[in-house]
Amino acid sequence: MKTAQWIAKADKYIMKTYGRYPLVPVRGEGCRVWDADGKEYLDFLAGVAVNNLGHCHPKVVEALRTQAAEMIHCSNYYHIPNQIELAELLCAHSFADKVFFCNSGAEANEAAIKLARKHAREKTGDAERYGIITALASFHGRTMATISATGQEKVQKFFDPLLHGFTYVPFDDATALEAAVTPTTCAVMLEPIQGEGGVVVPSADYFRKVREICDRHGLLLIFDEVQVGIGRTGKLFAHEHFDVTPDIMTLAKALAGGAPIGAMLARDEIAASFSPGTHGSTFGGNPLVTAAGLAAVRAVLEEGLLNRAEEMGEYLVGELERLKGKYDIITDVRGIGLMVGMELSVPAGDIVLKGLERGVLLNVAQDRVLRFVPPLVVTKQEVNDMIAVLDGILEEMTK
Repeated sequence: MKTAQWIAKADKYIMKTYGRYPLVPVRGEGCRVWDADGKEYLDFLAGVAVNNLGHCHPKVVEALRTQAAEMIHCSNYYHIPNQIELAELLCAHSFADKVFFCNSGAEANEAAIKLARKHAREKTGDAERYGIITALASFHGRTMATISATGQEKVQKFFDPLLHGFTYVPFDDATALEAAVTPTTCAVMLEPIQGEGGVVVPSADYFRKVREICDRHGLLLIFDEVQVGIGRTGKLFAHEHFDVTPDIMTLAKALAGGAPIGAMLARDEIAASFSPGTHGSTFGGNPLVTAAGLAAVRAVLEEGLLNRAEEMGEYLVGELERLKGKYDIITDVRGIGLMVGMELSVPAGDIVLKGLERGVLLNVAQDRVLRFVPPLVVTKQEVNDMIAVLDGILEEMTK
């Protein structure tokens, strides 16, 4: 079927929970996708930072193909070799001692919320230690618990009453965070870089201050690395840029090269609060997705993609800064590695549509920020191709 036919069928059968663009991708390779009509696109969204290895990375494809022929799923009542190996790999390259696997970033954050509350009550004996401080403009998922944790009214609208116990403070404001601590607070949950919030990078010493506040008040520090983890910023985990270690970390998106997976990592002392029956996931960490996860994480570590993300990120930012010097409507360029935002003085939605028409997939966050999260395998030529399209769009807009 052609694009128009697929869209007509989607309109008939699919719930309208997304504002979809008129695009039907059917094939992908590296940084490029092709639609149902055969048109080629340069992908600078990468499934919203999922396809860090690009589309259909050969090692992930082979891992999925091989595992699918052996065993796709079995229950977590049993031990799963790929799951054990992936947990070992993640722990070996992080602060963590234990991993819980699930299916998405929202589920990973849900697990972190539950673990933080249970651990605090067990450690203090205080049933009122359940409060969690998060940031305004944050995004932690769309379950009831994670929209309650999310500091955006537009995400929470229509779904009240929300889960009780969340307090929101401005991001990158340690003074406001400490002022929000009460005797009921058990944890602080933050994104190292706010993605949906507009690619907001905190000041260099912010997380050091947050860590000190958590230590002073006996609070757990949770880092939501769902969007920025697995190499996106040039480090395996984005918090490494700030020389601060969390107590709990959540991962998803890029963890399995496109297969649906989430993970919550924690230190032994904290992980011990999850005893049998306190949490679980039917599909979490099954043989198929953890085979993909092993292939994806190993590829990031072994193929020089951390250095590449840093190098290409610097190049991309430099090219965007060049455009900033040319067009007054660009007010800021910011980011780390290949997690980059370009803020405008006008809404950016039309730029995304014009880019789509010209064969480039872009994304907007917070109305006026273009978010660039291409695959880590992106080349300078592909950056140049995207910049040329963006330059042409901006020139038309500012005539």
